[in-house]
Amino acid sequence: MVLTAQSILHRYGAITVLQAPDFELGEHEHCAVVGPSGSGKSTLLNVLAGILRPSVGSIVLEGDDLYPPAGRDDRWRGRRIGVVPQKLHLLASLSALDNVAIACHFAGTSELAAAPLLEQLGLADRVWAKPAELSLGEQQRVAIARAVVNHPRLLLADEPTSSLDDDNAQRVLDLLLKVAHTARALLVVATHDARIRARFARVIQLERPA
Repeated sequence: MVLTAQSILHRYGAITVLQAPDFELGEHEHCAVVGPSGSGKSTLLNVLAGILRPSVGSIVLEGDDLYPPAGRDDRWRGRRIGVVPQKLHLLASLSALDNVAIACHFAGTSELAAAPLLEQLGLADRVWAKPAELSLGEQQRVAIARAVVNHPRLLLADEPTSSLDDDNAQRVLDLLLKVAHTARALLVVATHDARIRARFARVIQLERPA
């Protein structure tokens, strides 16, 4: 298995905000994380991203514990895991190219892949544009490029279609599936969007913690 999650539970003080079922994902086995508001979808993605240590449980990615006692450095996470956040968090002062290249810098990888990747995503003439000069769709493609430029094994996307109409929602999901295939990454999408849930053979159902 590429990804294994066991006994994942997270609390803030005495309040349980996430209690996830155990699951395993094999090669090319993409999945959707679904559940009502307050069930912990975004919290689970943060746990899978390696940035929120769960109160209880373990995550193993390609045989490596995501949360060993000594912790993981940012470069390790940057090479293994890519994240497309719900709020894209592009740096306003940087060009599209530099917003992607910065992911390479923090992961300690070559920045040479950034420009060709943007070109593959249809942004060849927008590499020097800053976020304010890009459409929402272009910004989203930059964020996706930033998430996959280091060829991660795990690609996470948080509500990527929540504000999009039907056609654009399908285009974004098509793009995520395409770049995940090219990068040989597992794709895990947190969503409440019934339009895209049917596109995933695997679904992880979360419930509000009791």
